[in-house]
Amino acid sequence: AVVSTQSTGTNNIRKYLSSSASRLSRVLATQSSSCILATQCSARTTPTPHSNHVTRTLHTTPCHHDNETHFGYQTIPESEKEGRVKEVFERVADTYDVMNDAMSLGVHRLWKDHFVKSAAPKPNFKCLDVAGGTGDIAFNLHRHMSNINRDCEKIVVCDINQEMLRVGQERAERAGTGDNFIWLEGNAEQLDLPDNTFDLYTIAYGIRNCTHIDKVLEEAFRVLKPGGRFMCLEFSEVNNPVISQVYDRYSHDVIPVLGQVIAGDFESYQYLVESIRKFPNQETFAGMIAAAGFEIVEYENLTFGVTAIHSGYKL
Repeated sequence: AVVSTQSTGTNNIRKYLSSSASRLSRVLATQSSSCILATQCSARTTPTPHSNHVTRTLHTTPCHHDNETHFGYQTIPESEKEGRVKEVFERVADTYDVMNDAMSLGVHRLWKDHFVKSAAPKPNFKCLDVAGGTGDIAFNLHRHMSNINRDCEKIVVCDINQEMLRVGQERAERAGTGDNFIWLEGNAEQLDLPDNTFDLYTIAYGIRNCTHIDKVLEEAFRVLKPGGRFMCLEFSEVNNPVISQVYDRYSHDVIPVLGQVIAGDFESYQYLVESIRKFPNQETFAGMIAAAGFEIVEYENLTFGVTAIHSGYKL
């Protein structure tokens, strides 16, 4: 049961393992510097049985019946979703970071900073960042750990999209930090990684694009060590009706237009907006995390629930 309370990568792998815009801007401006409206939920359940710069292409297609699923507001065969999502991110890869700043008015940086601080990774942690794409979370994790001890573990960044990984690798090289990461092309639903390997599994703004969220959670549980922590940062449900109306108008009327102007791609950003509305709300997703075997499951709403941090432990 979920109870509401108030508050908040080959061998190298195996070796380390945006009239609506201004209105929303004013709303965000009323938030504290951490942009947090802290709402937490907890769930305790009994678990159910269950070389540097290396990129590997993993031909790992999970076996599921070809049922139907959503692609934004469209209904499509499950077998098509992975390919269509991959096409979206191939198109947006080079402008992805710029668009994140434009769409969120820069607030995504505060969300991600708070996410990593909440994860509190130690320098000896083996960290896996899934759907890690252009590297924002991985870079932030490394910065946090190296501030404690410069001799910290390499971070494995896994993404199904080669173009997103390319952008991340290029960013790391430009920053002179390329040796601190291992880049792996792989499917979150079937990771080519050993059991009981990582201390921390992070996934930010990626799980809603996966066909089988339950399978992603099962894989996260499998690759984490006992005591390891699952953390997810994802867009969620705004419960305040006034804020929700402003947010919906902004999302549907402004973000795809920004995508067209900045990235030359209206449809991809229309899909990204729609995919947010199809993702389970906070309570439902927390229940899914618990059902995968995680304990001490909780979530924290940021900016009225526009986005939320979900956490669970493999105990």
